[in-house]
Amino acid sequence: MVRGRAGAGAHGTPQAHHRRRPRPRRGGYRVAREGDDGARGRSGGVTDGKALAGRSAIVTGGTRGIGLAIARLLAEDGASVVVSGRDAARVDAAAKEIETLGGAALGIVADQSKREDCERLVEAAKESFGRLDVLINNAGITRDQLLVRMKDDDWDQVMDTNLRGVFLMTRAGAKVMMRQKSGRIVNMTSTAGAMGNAGQANYSAAKAGVIGLTKSTARELAHWNIQVNAVAPGLIETDMTAGISEEAREGLLRQVPLKRMGGVREVAEVVRFLAGDGAAYVTGQIIHVN
Repeated sequence: MVRGRAGAGAHGTPQAHHRRRPRPRRGGYRVAREGDDGARGRSGGVTDGKALAGRSAIVTGGTRGIGLAIARLLAEDGASVVVSGRDAARVDAAAKEIETLGGAALGIVADQSKREDCERLVEAAKESFGRLDVLINNAGITRDQLLVRMKDDDWDQVMDTNLRGVFLMTRAGAKVMMRQKSGRIVNMTSTAGAMGNAGQANYSAAKAGVIGLTKSTARELAHWNIQVNAVAPGLIETDMTAGISEEAREGLLRQVPLKRMGGVREVAEVVRFLAGDGAAYVTGQIIHVN
């Protein structure tokens, strides 16, 4: 199923077609107690043997690259998945791909930098699946330029999507999770946020902000059994890195111990772990995939 904004698709076109709405499922996380093997139990007791059965997830920027790889793995683990993006055709294709895996999927055309879109995303997950268990803040953009040549818009657009958008989605999602007294939030940051990167002052600053936001919200939300972590990919084969020159690529690979670029699945597997019961006692952490 794909939805656009307020009765319309992207760019004001008629709203995309709807598929049958999946039935809401029961699910959730519980706190592990002494003597448990972990927090594998789920409130409601409904399971089909998959790790995330009965749970629902939002993946922003889930239409390609790392985001789509994450959405696929969560669906494989039994989660009902909401994917968002700004391109209606890609949103539709991603939702259809997830459905081919046997999962329930909902595609939403949304811009993470807009508060109303973030709130609409969370409401759509709650309305369609009855709850929100996993929030993956993955949407991001680049506007690379040397600092002295960087335009105000280059700075503002990256900050609005890559940092403000994570704040807006986290605030909207946390309100639902607090009422449930459970949830997982995974923010996608970058090694650039920890190390800096020439030509990416805006991107590096935004991703550094995500690290601080992750650590702060982990402390604030722990009382409600909500774990908040971040994943910091290094040099990964995506659309963003496809345009890197061969010379620059070789220079970057010299800094990578494994001497190769990573794949989107390798990043998604770490997110899968953080979304699952095995990460019940992990919060406020930044995991580098590099």
